[in-house]
Amino acid sequence: MAQYLSMVPSQQMKLEQRLTPQLIQSMEILQLPLLALEARVQEELMSNPVLEEAGGTTTERDEEPTENATTTEQDQDAADSFERLDQMARDLEFDSGDLAYGSGRAASGERDAKMDAMANTASRGENLTEHLIGQWHLLELTPAVSAAGEVIIEWLDEDGYLRRESEVHPPSTNGNGNSAAELRPLIIKRTDEQRELLMDEIALSRNPPIDRAVLDEALDKVQTLEPLGVGARDLTETLLIQLRAGEEHDPLCEELVEHHLIELGKNMFPQVSKKTGREIDEIKDALRVIGRLRQHPGHAVGGADAPRISPDVIVEEDATDGYTVRMARGSIPRLRISSQYRDMLKDKMQDKTARDFLRQRLESAGAIIDAIQFRRERVLQLAKLIVDRQRDFFDYGPQFLKVLRMSDVAEEFECDPSTISRTVDGKYIQSPRGIHPMRMFFTGGTTDASGEEISWDSIKAKVQQIVDEEDKSNPLSDEAIAKQLSADGTNVARRTVAKYRGQLNIPSARQRKAY
Repeated sequence: MAQYLSMVPSQQMKLEQRLTPQLIQSMEILQLPLLALEARVQEELMSNPVLEEAGGTTTERDEEPTENATTTEQDQDAADSFERLDQMARDLEFDSGDLAYGSGRAASGERDAKMDAMANTASRGENLTEHLIGQWHLLELTPAVSAAGEVIIEWLDEDGYLRRESEVHPPSTNGNGNSAAELRPLIIKRTDEQRELLMDEIALSRNPPIDRAVLDEALDKVQTLEPLGVGARDLTETLLIQLRAGEEHDPLCEELVEHHLIELGKNMFPQVSKKTGREIDEIKDALRVIGRLRQHPGHAVGGADAPRISPDVIVEEDATDGYTVRMARGSIPRLRISSQYRDMLKDKMQDKTARDFLRQRLESAGAIIDAIQFRRERVLQLAKLIVDRQRDFFDYGPQFLKVLRMSDVAEEFECDPSTISRTVDGKYIQSPRGIHPMRMFFTGGTTDASGEEISWDSIKAKVQQIVDEEDKSNPLSDEAIAKQLSADGTNVARRTVAKYRGQLNIPSARQRKAY
């Protein structure tokens, strides 16, 4: 069968949607938390000479020069693009990876945001390994013991424990973004055989293998280093190291740690009292001493600083028994376009290349100012809606948090729920009840006996209150908590109470029992 190739001109009509740089930048700025936005503004000030600080903490966009109809049309196109932002967010799926901080700047000759960030990052603190090696080199040891001790220190995880390779780096498969440290199980007590197998594995990790007698001597020395408790193979051992190094050595504390940790963890005081021959009050006193010891001694060195939270929105009570909502000042400088560069663009005597460069910088400066203003207006608008819908929360507390779905808010704002999600992501509201993430105020729920919707978070708060007010000598079971909620008009199953109790880190009734 013959085939023929020909070049015949033809016309086709097709509909395409393209993301302009202004749209991408607006979506990026919209979803930045306040601290990240502050860093982004500083980067723009450094990389774009047309932008300058005008004092204060707001932004303004001065009237840009217009040479001809082409420039005016470009400005109008930019304004239209911002008006289409929500529509584009509805119609297109944005990947946060496509909105990477500073992407595409290196190719255009602008400053590399990542390099700037690295240059301005504070030096890291001393980690656990460095801290221990520094002490280790001050000890008078034989070369063999010194080398073996360095191997042991290398085997310590960030908690300060000696663990097998498979225990140090467990797979993170829960999809919740938890780190390996958060998933790592705390081993209460290994058997003597398990401890020996761990030491054998360490010895065989070197070629030639480390002599076991030398390795054991090195371990004894490592366990004398600060912070006390490092080099242990399980929780029992790290607590014993700390107890035996204390000035007041209590034999009861040591006995409880070595033989009854699991029972005490289950709140089995009567059984432990019977086995030890000690009164429950004596056991409680000893347990208070044990409770002051470090379960994760490695965390005493090189711990990560708590992330700083800066609220985007401030909610304050006013004189009319209502609330005022305003944007936080933060440290974002007020931006404006430099009049000097605007005048240079008007100068017809300027070189065309220079004028084109200035025009590009002016458009970029105007875009960032517009994007920041768009973010400010959208976040403030959404915060006012939250305060209006969740008024009972601000008046009475978490138990009165109402059902508020992003899909319903998106319908009111005539945008896609994903736009609402990006707007609240990483943003915080400061109110008389504390600082809360904006995302917290969006929650699903169920219907109570009166037909009113009640949020899941509100039910959790009620569970917490019931547990806080219960008689600790006779704590309530999950079934009893469910019945009490039902009596208050909130019908939930026992398994739901158990799930919420777990999420709130509330122990079971047996573990809550006070003796």
